[in-house]
Amino acid sequence: QVQLVESGGGLVQPGGSLRLSCAASGSAFSIYRMGWYRQAPGKQRELVAFITAGGSTTYGDSVKGRFTISRDNAKNTVYLQMNSLKPEDTAVYYCRQGPPNDYWGQGTQVTVSS
Repeated sequence: QVQLVESGGGLVQPGGSLRLSCAASGSAFSIYRMGWYRQAPGKQRELVAFITAGGSTTYGDSVKGRFTISRDNAKNTVYLQMNSLKPEDTAVYYCRQGPPNDYWGQGTQVTVSS
């Protein structure tokens, strides 16, 4: 069983930055795709970004050019650097490991407001 623990969320003003972290338990972290998803109130969960085992990245259209996903396999951790934050980025952000497995963290709240 893999446990994913997110941290780094909080309240930030529009235009500000935050860095989210997701620490994974278990072995073989480096072979799995890792991703960040978010869910705003009343909306479906959507992809923010993912990074493959080889380091290739994919971003959702709404965050391209503002967010950067990275991973540190030595620390079993994936990061999401969020810059130029907008009120519409407000959501619970979830970390996901997989496929082929499918594990989710408990989520961390990000609120962008003045």
